[in-house]
Amino acid sequence: MKKTDRLLAIVLELQRKDVLRAEDLAAIFETSVRTIYRDIQALSESGVPIVGAPGIGYSLMEGYFLPPVSFNVEEAVALLIGTDFVEQKFDTEYGSKAQTSRRKIEAILPESIRREVSRVRTTIRLFAGGKEVDHREKNYLEKLRFAILEKQKVRFGYSKRMPEADGNRQSVRVVAPYGLVLMHGSWVLIGQCELRQQLRHFRLSRMDELTVLEDRFEHPVDFNLQDYKQIDDRHVYVRILAHPHIADKVKEAKNFYMETMEEHADGLHVLFRVRQPEELLQWILGWGADMVVLEPETLRKRVRAEVEKMLKCY
Repeated sequence: MKKTDRLLAIVLELQRKDVLRAEDLAAIFETSVRTIYRDIQALSESGVPIVGAPGIGYSLMEGYFLPPVSFNVEEAVALLIGTDFVEQKFDTEYGSKAQTSRRKIEAILPESIRREVSRVRTTIRLFAGGKEVDHREKNYLEKLRFAILEKQKVRFGYSKRMPEADGNRQSVRVVAPYGLVLMHGSWVLIGQCELRQQLRHFRLSRMDELTVLEDRFEHPVDFNLQDYKQIDDRHVYVRILAHPHIADKVKEAKNFYMETMEEHADGLHVLFRVRQPEELLQWILGWGADMVVLEPETLRKRVRAEVEKMLKCY
């Protein structure tokens, strides 16, 4: 990063956050603390009112704001593509705000930049992955955003793809919602489930009759959505053989449970890690005779039984 770009970025970081240490800034911009000291001095000499407190960090004097910032072509393209993504994947309110943001960004661009941005955008199309969020999911997304911000519990019917330990696939859940995550093209709610008495994940596409309750909850002080990582409870390994002529298609499929792939003389050997082998059953059957389960034996028998049931239909 050029020094002039870094100086502007430092001011923007200080404007976003109340206080930052030199070590924090050095980590953000991948440079040395000594360089940050020199940058702070250069900014101060240029008239930027930076206040430094030993042992605490740097901050901007209250009331100081940067004048409007201009964008180059690449920055403008990145912002406009970002509005495309929000419009596709977020709820109606954020989708409409994305449209107005796009118009405002385009309006403030100089004519020469606007023409170049338009030219570049004709060569790029954003496909956010998976199906677009449908009307019902967008409605649920908006309700859940409200419930998370207002710290109100929600209730909904939920359908699991695989049955729980009690054998049920459908249940009614009351959840303290902590956050929303877009995973593999699908929105997922993370929250404390009263039925299971633990933190759980819920796909919005599997919810039904979502209701925001009056009951409130306290957000746990030790939960940070940005740092949160789901506990990995996938301890069952499945090995399959994909015949050579479908190897490329299997690679492109990028199944969520795939761990490793190895080319062999007889085809592509793929290792999966799952909670239950049945999670892969429909996926394996979809490849027909071009895919063979090598292990575990229980899944081989399950596939065989399913094929026999299919034969009876024909």
